[in-house]
Amino acid sequence: MNKPQREKEEISAVFDSDEDGGELIYTYTVDSEGAGKRLDRFVADRSANEATPLSRSQAARLCLEKRVFINGMTDTKNASLSPGDTVTVILPAPEPDRLEPENIPLNIVYEDADIIVVNKPSGMVVHPAPGHSSGTLCSALLYHCGDSLSGIGGVQRPGIVHRIDKDTSGLLVVAKNDLAHTSLAAQIKEHSCFRTYIALTVGCPKSERVFYDASGRIQRTPDGPSPIGKPGDITGTVDLPIGRHPTDRKKMAVVRGEASREAVTHWRLLEEYDGYSMLECRLETGRTHQIRVHLSYLGHPVLGDPLYGGDRNRFCERHPGLTEGQALHAARLELTHPRTGARMLFRCDIPEGMLKAAELLKAEAEG
Repeated sequence: MNKPQREKEEISAVFDSDEDGGELIYTYTVDSEGAGKRLDRFVADRSANEATPLSRSQAARLCLEKRVFINGMTDTKNASLSPGDTVTVILPAPEPDRLEPENIPLNIVYEDADIIVVNKPSGMVVHPAPGHSSGTLCSALLYHCGDSLSGIGGVQRPGIVHRIDKDTSGLLVVAKNDLAHTSLAAQIKEHSCFRTYIALTVGCPKSERVFYDASGRIQRTPDGPSPIGKPGDITGTVDLPIGRHPTDRKKMAVVRGEASREAVTHWRLLEEYDGYSMLECRLETGRTHQIRVHLSYLGHPVLGDPLYGGDRNRFCERHPGLTEGQALHAARLELTHPRTGARMLFRCDIPEGMLKAAELLKAEAEG
């Protein structure tokens, strides 16, 4: 049976001038995994790692508004896709919301005319997000720095080059001008900005490298020379891609396919307790929830992490709320100064709650 005729519109009809209206455009090529999917489901799945991920209902609404195209023509939300189809999504320009400065104390580790390094406390959101419009690090920075922050991140994320999760504490570098922002972003992309975390975990991972081989099977081999630690240390590497969890949109997961992105985490054992451990973790990439997802995949979630199973253990039952979320702290940051070219190293101590948890773990293991 032939499909009913649909009123379609060419992609060029969305724009009525050559002026850049600030639209966000996503373009995807349908592979064998996406073939046969409904258009709204495909868009939701593939946009999971974009700056603005879309739910299925949001994708359906964009189809209705004629902002989703198959091979340059609009179509309905339940249109079926074929291999090789090009899907284009045009999001309308967001209304700029003014970020209000707030007089929130900052723990400043270093500051000059180009960069500011802060020690973010657990519980503080970096930039405004649904449910967190105030009390953010960005609002505190705007109060402290005034207009001297890079504008590349937009009005909602002034100066922000990288992020750490709300309930993760530790070091964050912020750009005070566009030169600094461009340089720092390039260092992160080239893996020359080293971000090292301390994590308390449930159990202790094995010294191994975990990765997908060419046939798509997960392999576990002895870990080779590690970029962290020294010979004789117990180390490991997780080289597994991360994308949005297939059923729980609040979570990320180890997944394959075009909706995932490369993610590499190196770790080193610092201390082992009775059923728990302290690890040093270095990010080679910086995906959302990366350390939390990788350690959880190994079966050793970050202690206290409610999203990835780190809060379901006897220690958290005996000491509820001790770590105020996951016991994960960005303890070390190494970068090249964007103007002088000097290599700079910053450190900060783990927070009191996490330190207390480590002391209790050690005492309980010895007692």
